[in-house]
Amino acid sequence: MASSSESGDSNMDREMILADFQACTGIDNIAEAITLLELNNWDLVAAINGVIPQENGILQSEASQASMYGPPSQSEAADAAAGGAVPPTSSSSSSSSPPSSSTSAFCPSNSSSRHIVERQPRMLNFRVEYRQRTVELVLEEGSTVGEIKQILETELGVPVSKMQLKGWKSGDVSDSTVMRSLHLPKNNSLYVLTPDIAPTASTSKNSALQESLNQNFLLVISHREAQRDYSLNFPGSRTIQEVKRNVSDLTNIPVRHQQWEGWPASATDDSMTLAVSGISYPCHHLSVCRRSSPANSQEPTEECADVHMVSDSEGDDFEDASEFGVDDSEMFGMGSSTCRKSPMMPENSENEADALLHFTAEFSSRYGETHPMFYIGTLEAASQEAFYGKARDRKLLAIYLHNDDSVLSNVFCSQMMCADSIVSYLSQNFITWAWDVTKEVNKARLLTMCTRHFGSVVTQTIRTYKTDQFPLLLIVMGKRTSNEVLNVIQGNTTVDELMMRLMGAMEIFTAQQQEDIKDEDEREARETVKREQDEAYRLSLEADRKKREAQEREEAEQVRLEQMRKEQEEEKEAIRLSLEQALPPEPDEDSGEQISKLRIRTPSGEFLERRFLGSCKLQVLFDFVASKGYPFEEFKLLTTFPRRNITQLEPGSTLLEAKLFPQETLFLEAKE
Repeated sequence: MASSSESGDSNMDREMILADFQACTGIDNIAEAITLLELNNWDLVAAINGVIPQENGILQSEASQASMYGPPSQSEAADAAAGGAVPPTSSSSSSSSPPSSSTSAFCPSNSSSRHIVERQPRMLNFRVEYRQRTVELVLEEGSTVGEIKQILETELGVPVSKMQLKGWKSGDVSDSTVMRSLHLPKNNSLYVLTPDIAPTASTSKNSALQESLNQNFLLVISHREAQRDYSLNFPGSRTIQEVKRNVSDLTNIPVRHQQWEGWPASATDDSMTLAVSGISYPCHHLSVCRRSSPANSQEPTEECADVHMVSDSEGDDFEDASEFGVDDSEMFGMGSSTCRKSPMMPENSENEADALLHFTAEFSSRYGETHPMFYIGTLEAASQEAFYGKARDRKLLAIYLHNDDSVLSNVFCSQMMCADSIVSYLSQNFITWAWDVTKEVNKARLLTMCTRHFGSVVTQTIRTYKTDQFPLLLIVMGKRTSNEVLNVIQGNTTVDELMMRLMGAMEIFTAQQQEDIKDEDEREARETVKREQDEAYRLSLEADRKKREAQEREEAEQVRLEQMRKEQEEEKEAIRLSLEQALPPEPDEDSGEQISKLRIRTPSGEFLERRFLGSCKLQVLFDFVASKGYPFEEFKLLTTFPRRNITQLEPGSTLLEAKLFPQETLFLEAKE
């Protein structure tokens, strides 16, 4: 009992150390993190210093500079080379003492003497094919998909708006997606589609290539030693190298030891995609076997006497163990049996999509093609599709957890998971996501994913089940605040009981979905009313604005006209005053000169009277009339009888000449 308690505490301590190690180093790959910790006997300080050396500035302080590690021993250097970790070194010749394993030494401090230097960014290689061109790119993992498209726009001359970048293992991604979130391998193959750009005469041959990239190729691969065939579907954008890696997971033959038959002569480079490799469509037959070592066979056997493709693109930097008479399975402690069961999920998958592709292929190989449609993608993507769409489109999430160490696994998979009724019901009502927890590394990775996406409740639920209770089928329902585990179905069940529990979960989900649909409809109705009100208010504001602007224009026009009228009146008044001042003085009646007395009736009925010298010019008479407000341009001066228009006479003639002497009555009339 005490032993069991100590084992549980040890597991909890290791999980805490694993979490602290990932937080300090930024290593997201759980398998890699566990490997580095095991190399250092789960010593957190030593593992972190091995990944991020002190000479890079990690956690240096004035107090700790006196106790640096000494030079690494040969055994330490060998361990570091095997695990990818580099022990910390120092030029100090003093003896080294191991630092404390307290995790507090790696927490951020307010002290200015400690600082953390970021790790070098991970670089990703991309091989992008477009029609007859191939572009090689190297970008940081923190770059976005849009940045790749911008570079391709410069290289290919294709606008980003008309470019479709395909070949992502997780499906189509947006331009804002950060590549780190896709968990991509170091080497990637993509291709560009431009459906809006018609191919020219020089690129007409590439239409067939683009079509091939979108096609799925069925590869029937025969494993000669195990006498077993694998039927694998691959998109045309998949490279030969990626096919060989997948086959390595299925057959446990490392890529560098694979010897192939059936590849066409044109398939000379492992980086080529299946679409351009020359294989037959829709089905192509291949065979693979383990390459014989020189020590065991001096000449090729008759079985492999045809065209061979020996895979040596990986592992060139490592010595071939078979050359020394050591089998791979013996070197890694896996025994010499070639009939052992292939794992459902490898430990070294770089991302969840690859792991699930392998899981689906192995599941089909073991139990047949009739099985639930497993979601290929991350757990986060499966949750998004199940929980966060329109209320009418939401589904339950079924998480299938497989464990080969449980005696119930084969029966549950073959009898329950592959039953037609179960397959049909899951396909219609659930998003089914699967994971293999046989390996502790994969189980730890699953627990980390569940904690990140669902919280600690789901994680603790999985922890409580023992190996012999697997496999498990978790039914998860998305709610507004948190996700809820509706049911956990263990492996010791029947088809009828499994169907009843699925239907029970579906009944709970349907009730919740109806409420969500009602709330969503009410919310959309409120938003529609609000949009209509906002639009009506906007139109009202627009009408008020136009009315106000028209009124302002009208007022401005009135002000302008009034100003013009005022200016004109002022101008007329100024002219009138100047004419009045320029008039000669009125002569006296007894002056002894010839005097002409004129009486002028205005349009208003008033009379203007004045004496003029008979020698005065008619212009003086016109100026006098204008000085009284009747300008020559607007009025005409007429005699009564006979009727004459005086304004038509020469202004320079005298009153005597105009016969306006000794007196005359005139009247003013407005010109037409």
